[in-house]
Amino acid sequence: MATEDNKSEPPSPAPASSSSPSADPSPSSSPSPSPASGVQARATALLGRPKLWLLPTVLTGLLALLLSLLYMGGIVSPNRDLHELPIGIVNADRGAALPGQKENLGAQITQAIVTDTSNGDKADWRRLSLTQAQDELDSGKLYGALVVPDGFTASVAALTGADATARPALTVLTNPGKGSLGSSLASQITTQAAHQASQTIGKQLTANAKGVNATTKLLLADPVTVTPQVGHPIGTHSGLGLSTFYYTLLLVLAGFLGGNVINNGVDTSLGYADNEIGPWHTRRRTVPITRTQTLLLKMGMTAGITLLSVSLIMIATVGILGMDADHLPLLWLYSYCATLAVGLGVQAINAAFGGIGQLVSMFVFIVLGLPSSGATVPLQAVPDFYRFLSVFEPMRQLGDGVRAILYFDARGDAGLARAWIMIAVGAALALIFGFAMARYYDRKGLERLTPHEA
Repeated sequence: MATEDNKSEPPSPAPASSSSPSADPSPSSSPSPSPASGVQARATALLGRPKLWLLPTVLTGLLALLLSLLYMGGIVSPNRDLHELPIGIVNADRGAALPGQKENLGAQITQAIVTDTSNGDKADWRRLSLTQAQDELDSGKLYGALVVPDGFTASVAALTGADATARPALTVLTNPGKGSLGSSLASQITTQAAHQASQTIGKQLTANAKGVNATTKLLLADPVTVTPQVGHPIGTHSGLGLSTFYYTLLLVLAGFLGGNVINNGVDTSLGYADNEIGPWHTRRRTVPITRTQTLLLKMGMTAGITLLSVSLIMIATVGILGMDADHLPLLWLYSYCATLAVGLGVQAINAAFGGIGQLVSMFVFIVLGLPSSGATVPLQAVPDFYRFLSVFEPMRQLGDGVRAILYFDARGDAGLARAWIMIAVGAALALIFGFAMARYYDRKGLERLTPHEA
């Protein structure tokens, strides 16, 4: 009988030239091991195989090392890495010079601060008028400013009088819209410069002061006080300048995670991947489709689903949590385009790299993007490597646009114009790269591995 022959002899393979459907093995017709047909492997035995450990151990170790170096390397020492932080310096003093001096104290102070090299190149001092400084604070070009007020020389000269009681003031303007750390660094630099200027002036005054009492001499030794003031205020529901970073991170994560979910969902639905949820396992019938058409499908779904995800992000952050945000239609449009550009990039990378595409896109959009975004630590306070990454890394480009919309009245010169350009460039590169790789694979006949039909 046929059943007896099958028991005594192994089944012969089908001829290689056969093209009939019956020649293709299927889960119902091909022999498969079962618990009763052989001994099953045990985990304790497999743990003793070095080859089983090699690849996961190496990859996990490398990932841990790279993540540690990349993340901590960008924030571990901002003061050490600080170079040329843009800070304005304003001389609004129009008073006459003190006797025996060519310039008033305002001109002397600003000149001394700009030419001081004791702190290296930590600050990029920019001589501006008060109007220019305010405009650059409002456009996010400055992290802060030091202002010598009008009448400063006259108020210092009055200290030598018998009734001197009030100390003249220098004003330190902060810009919380540039982030709490960046604004703090600028405030530290300007405050230190103001105190040094006060001590220099004090030495001049005490040297020339004669016949004054001890209280006046003490006042003359450090005659200037420093008054901090917010140069460009932001809302109280802005996370102290951090809402830009977290909102941008939401957009990037929505594009990254959404793109990968869509990628896996489409592959499962088309029968190119298994679907396992707990103990349940399903596999759909394979749909014949080219790589190019598959990528087109995934990108089309990304464009559609992103409409929902971005809308929900705005409902949650602005509507429910009350995040300060103006220009809501523009914010929604920008958020959609930014998230879509990330999603298209994820699909292109997955189409090109296959199974490791998710890991590659994680490095492109998350791992390298976070420390080079300039959202938490100013780019002037990170190592050169991260400043190089910031030229093209997506999170920095997207963050500049979000910051401009949320904090700087959606001004183009606050970073919004460049952000729009980089979004367009990123989306175009994703489309070109993704479809070029997919068509290349199709022309070479490199079809995707087709699993057996269920």
